[in-house]
Amino acid sequence: DVKCSQRLAPAIEAAGGVPVIYKTGHSLIKARMKELDSPLGGEMSGHIFFKERWFGFDDGTYAGCRLLEILSRSPDASAVLNALPTSCSTPELNVPCAEGEAHRLAAELQALAPVVFAEPLSARPEGSEPRAAGSAGAAAISTIDGLRVDWPDGFGLIRASNTTPVLVLRFEGQTPQALARIQADMLALLRRVKPDAQLGAAAH
Repeated sequence: DVKCSQRLAPAIEAAGGVPVIYKTGHSLIKARMKELDSPLGGEMSGHIFFKERWFGFDDGTYAGCRLLEILSRSPDASAVLNALPTSCSTPELNVPCAEGEAHRLAAELQALAPVVFAEPLSARPEGSEPRAAGSAGAAAISTIDGLRVDWPDGFGLIRASNTTPVLVLRFEGQTPQALARIQADMLALLRRVKPDAQLGAAAH
């Protein structure tokens, strides 16, 4: 989903897969997997969906068993996990809104972002994978679910929650400095449409 790490798509490609980004929501992900006949799907929240050797729905116990199966192939499980690419990131953050306000704000941010962050590198149809920005400072804008802006060194996301009247925010940078810059830029954009925005940790 759109909340997943910028490091994920290149890792999927390196393993021979085809990454497809989609809207957050376990029912939406499952439906998209069915459309694409995808063997695997997941959300940053921890919902992992296996179609390969399973039934296409999320099951924490089964996902844990599949992870243990992968780790069992190596004599050093820590080495397998430590080899995964990492970034600096925030947890999921929330901005409380009035009923219906979050979706309106998300639409305003989608309209404002190309002006603030320059033109998007490419027009991405719904369901397409994010494309890394090609030059230093360039931003790739995705509006598949709220607003996601990808830079060469990280990304920022602001989207309306599907279940509660809040904006959901997440930021990631390949360095602490990149994370701080991206978070500051995205919050500055948010405050152009909601000057009274109050940032807090998600309840879960």
